[in-house]
Amino acid sequence: MTSLSFLVSSFMAMALVVGALGQVEDPLNAWGDGRATFYGDIHGNETMYGACGYGNLFEQGYGLETTALSTALFNNGATCGACFELYCVHSKWCIKGAGGIRVTATNFCPPSSTSPNPWCNPPQKHFDLSQYMFLKFAIYQGGVVPVKFRRVYCYKKGGMKFEIKGNPYWILVLVYNVGGLGDVSNVKVKGSRTDWIQMQRNWGQNWLTGVQLVGQGLSFQVTTSDGKMVQSDNIVPTNWEFGQTFEGRNF
Repeated sequence: MTSLSFLVSSFMAMALVVGALGQVEDPLNAWGDGRATFYGDIHGNETMYGACGYGNLFEQGYGLETTALSTALFNNGATCGACFELYCVHSKWCIKGAGGIRVTATNFCPPSSTSPNPWCNPPQKHFDLSQYMFLKFAIYQGGVVPVKFRRVYCYKKGGMKFEIKGNPYWILVLVYNVGGLGDVSNVKVKGSRTDWIQMQRNWGQNWLTGVQLVGQGLSFQVTTSDGKMVQSDNIVPTNWEFGQTFEGRNF
C-alpha cells in the first residue's frame, strides 16, 4: 500500500468513528469478558435510586442508560459514575446486528448465597442493566447473556453537579453528571474563609466533611481515577441552603 493510500484509508476509518460517536474514540482498556442481566421494568421504575447515592436518575440526566455492577467491578463505590460499552456475544439471545450499548454505573448488584444463578458473586464481572438497555442488544427471554465490555469516556450534557445535604455541623455533597472517566476518586472543598479541605468518600459518590461551612461561598476540586482534576471556583453563594444543587465545570 502506498503512503497516500494508507493515509486515505486511515482518514476514512477515523471518519467512521467520528460519525458514529461524535468524536474520535480513545479506548481506555482492553476488552473484558462478562455477563449481563436486567432489572426493573421497561420504564425503569426500579432503577431510580441505588448504592451510588444518586437520586432520581431521570432528573439527574442518567435516564435509563444505566447499570448496576457486581462486586468485582463496583470497587466499593469507587466505580460509580464510570461509563461502559457492552456488546452481546456468543449467544442465541443476542439481537443480530444490534451493535453495542453505553451505560453509566449507578448501582450495585449484591452477591447472593441463595440465588440459583448468583451472577453478581465474586469474582464474576457482571452488569445488571436497566431492562430498556438490555433489550437494545438481547432478547427478553434470554435473561442472561455473555458480553464483551470496556471502559469508555463519559459524555455528559452541561456541568458537573453538586447537591449539598447535611446540617450546620457537617455537609455531604453528592457529585454527579461527571464527564471524562466519570468515576470521582477525590473531592476537595474550599470555603470563602478557608483553605482547601479534603473531603472523605461517605458512600457511593457522596463526599463528607465535618468542617462547618454554612454562610461561606464554596468552591470544589474534583479528581477522577486518571488523575485529571477540574476546579470550579465560587459556584456556591454564601446564602446557600441544604438540599440545593449547584453546577460547576466539567471534564
